[in-house]
Amino acid sequence: MTITKQSLWSGKTHTLDLDITPAQLAAWQGGMLIQVAMPHLTAAEREFLISGLTAAEWTEMCQDAEPEEEEA
Repeated sequence: MTITKQSLWSGKTHTLDLDITPAQLAAWQGGMLIQVAMPHLTAAEREFLISGLTAAEWTEMCQDAEPEEEEA
């Protein structure tokens, strides 16, 4: 199923083809935990459905959040 989401972090729109059915999507949107509704998806694929973040954006976001080392 092709899913298009806007990233909550970058604001960019991304589209992924995920191995889910309309029934699984409806179950999650109806309140079922995403990992129960779609246990076969990777954590990155589930995160995309939740927040629109791609794996690359997640990595970039985490790198931006790392504190810089202080010089002695």
